[in-house]
Amino acid sequence: MARVLVVDDAKFMRLTLTNMLSHGNHEIVGEAENGQEAIELFRELQPDIVTMDITMPIMSGIDALKTIKTEYPSAKVVMCSAMGQQKMVVEAIEAGAKDFIVKPFDESRVLEAIKRVLS
Repeated sequence: MARVLVVDDAKFMRLTLTNMLSHGNHEIVGEAENGQEAIELFRELQPDIVTMDITMPIMSGIDALKTIKTEYPSAKVVMCSAMGQQKMVVEAIEAGAKDFIVKPFDESRVLEAIKRVLS
């Protein structure tokens, strides 16, 4: 069981991921709707893993990822991207993301990615 921080500007997407992760027996320790919140919550909660949307207001997922990885080099972050964001996914992986999942989310893929990153 992992402690997960779910980051997405869309409440529906956070809810979807939260439900899927709960089915996989993971604990949702927090939710953030932009990159700045994600960084603050990461510092406070020190989750095992983060699901991070790429495109968000205030601060993008990639910028938040870079900040988190600078402060916590061992942080495990899985990026969430919409179709057609391959270039951003590559940038995220280069910035230290461990994996990515594509929207619309498929529960088995989401849980598989989490498991892969944690092992």
